[in-house]
Amino acid sequence: MFYWYKKSTLLVLAVGLGLTACTSAAPQALPTESNAPEPAPVIKTATSLPTEPAPSGAEAEFSTDFNKHSVPYDEILSGGPSKDGIPPIDNPTYDSVSDANAWLNDREPVVLVQVGDEARAYPLQILTWHEIVNDTFGDKPLVVSFCPLCNTAIAFERTFNGQVLDFGTTGRLRYSNLIMYDRQTETWWQQATGDAIAGELTGTQLAFYPASIISWADFKTQYPEGSVLSKETGYNRSYGRNPYPGYDDISQSPFLYTGELYVDQLPAMARVLTIELEDETVAYPYDVLREQGVVNDEVGGESAAIFWVAGTASALDTATIEDGQDVGAALAYLRQVAGRTLSFTVNDGIIRDNETGSIWNIFGQATAGELEGETLPPIISVNHFWFSWAAFQPETRIYQP
Repeated sequence: MFYWYKKSTLLVLAVGLGLTACTSAAPQALPTESNAPEPAPVIKTATSLPTEPAPSGAEAEFSTDFNKHSVPYDEILSGGPSKDGIPPIDNPTYDSVSDANAWLNDREPVVLVQVGDEARAYPLQILTWHEIVNDTFGDKPLVVSFCPLCNTAIAFERTFNGQVLDFGTTGRLRYSNLIMYDRQTETWWQQATGDAIAGELTGTQLAFYPASIISWADFKTQYPEGSVLSKETGYNRSYGRNPYPGYDDISQSPFLYTGELYVDQLPAMARVLTIELEDETVAYPYDVLREQGVVNDEVGGESAAIFWVAGTASALDTATIEDGQDVGAALAYLRQVAGRTLSFTVNDGIIRDNETGSIWNIFGQATAGELEGETLPPIISVNHFWFSWAAFQPETRIYQP
């Protein structure tokens, strides 16, 4: 059986084109050079709850210090598999775009992660079966994670307090969300928030790194020299098959979820793109984004734009991922560029700014017009099912036109 966000502050990046993710810390700028200093770990104010019995069976599998924890253990459920029963990929290999094109459909969803000029695609047809990839870009160790039950693809820095951590799956869930652990201290980490929730490092938080879900067609067009996570993982899995067919049906209920669903605001399984700037959190329903194409908004005192394009299949719809319904892709940016604040409209699928009439693509790049060559600063954002975001961010404003 296979399974499968707390106060988040999203990081605004002035460089790079990958997006997505949430954190519950004060705003930080991620390093923009390979030799930039490592972000300091975030220390929470409340580091531990009173001692209580560890989650069932955990002490037999883990050397974790379960006396230290920041969440009640009765919120943690078994997902079925044991420790690393869903095996992470520790030694990833890569295909070229031309080679991967033989086995990836244009509509298939992939996770884009970019460090400098190096862009990599992590197909969800692989991540669905492994959930974690321990990877390194040059000298930057990253972990790329995906929780199918929450539809959350998030990347984190693996360097923590000068030590490189390797991550695995605990086989446990909280609010239906993947709980990871690191092999060095066996601390348990909440994937949706990056928080250390049990063990030695309780009260700290991983640094997020931008990642975004886009279509294979968009990736290969933008990054023809990029690389693609290979299906040669060392494991025999049905890559391309969805082990959760029909899971993203709007009438479904979350699997292994206990807690408030906030369905008075949105259906539990509604897709949303979520961001937080300063102390404001906003969820942008995909149904609204599909109708609008572009959203101009103000979040936390900043001018933001959300671009949506069609062409990305759901990984959680049909039994074969490439046949999934078209849910599109959404990415978020600041609207300031070249010393001015822009506003955007879309007509016939073409995004233009109202100030200069320049044409923009989903990657926030001006491809024609007065501003050709300019790039909008990305805002880290993350895809969620509504229940997943609301469980950690119940105070969220839901965007309406």
